[in-house]
Amino acid sequence: MIKFGPSGNCESFYAAGYKHTEQSAKFCKDLGLDCFEYSFGRGVLMSEGKAAQIGEAFSEQGVEISAHAPYFINFANPSDEAAQKSYGYVLQSAKILNIMGGRRVVFHPAAQGKVSREEAVEKTKDRLKILRDYVYLNDFGHMIFCPETMGKLAQIGTLEEVVEFCKIDKCFVPAIDFGHINAREQGSLKTVKDYKTRLEYMISELGFERVKNFHVHFSKIMYGGKGEIKHLTFEDEIYGPEFEPLAVALKELKLEPYIVSESAGTQAEDALAMKRLYNAV
Repeated sequence: MIKFGPSGNCESFYAAGYKHTEQSAKFCKDLGLDCFEYSFGRGVLMSEGKAAQIGEAFSEQGVEISAHAPYFINFANPSDEAAQKSYGYVLQSAKILNIMGGRRVVFHPAAQGKVSREEAVEKTKDRLKILRDYVYLNDFGHMIFCPETMGKLAQIGTLEEVVEFCKIDKCFVPAIDFGHINAREQGSLKTVKDYKTRLEYMISELGFERVKNFHVHFSKIMYGGKGEIKHLTFEDEIYGPEFEPLAVALKELKLEPYIVSESAGTQAEDALAMKRLYNAV
């Protein structure tokens, strides 16, 4: 089943007097949302006890939870010591998410740095093969790990690069951030065909079953010559992308992803707007 939910807690969550992630489960459920993404962006600092409490709350409400691993992961870093830290960030995220009852870990693959793009991509692929081995060694084979398409030109994570990473092993499933793609491609996503072309490419390369329940981040994003500048809300009328053409493409291709709104402050409301648009198509 397709799912819709926010990334983290929106402004209205706090305005209503809520403070704790455990309360996010009922907040999402009451809005009519199906999932929630917890961000470990600044590090995996949660205790196992807290994770268990959060997991119980989400289980009670029937809301699925995923996690975003720390933002400073970089599998193209020339330093092997730095790469070890990146493995650790992903595996720590998986450990705590597993306690919370979730199974999707999203991560940023890499930054290009001072080497050629080809060299950075190859280094990332080599490191992801090692990450795959760690995944199974740590008994996380029941979970999926989602390399994300990135919004800045200097970051590794075009659609094609992410698809290549996912060919390494079935534990890798694409996290497609359509706002990022639109930003790095200077407003490329406008029509149903624009979305279908990319979705059909994923299916042709990875197979329908791997792609059917892929991970989605969606928000409107301001961009410039170097790509992403900042996340916006659905109120913005200057930058894209729009969700409705994607909803049509998903229905036509019978795809049912896990869709996370990353709007700036209105992520729950915009997740609900996406769900309503999808149901209206």
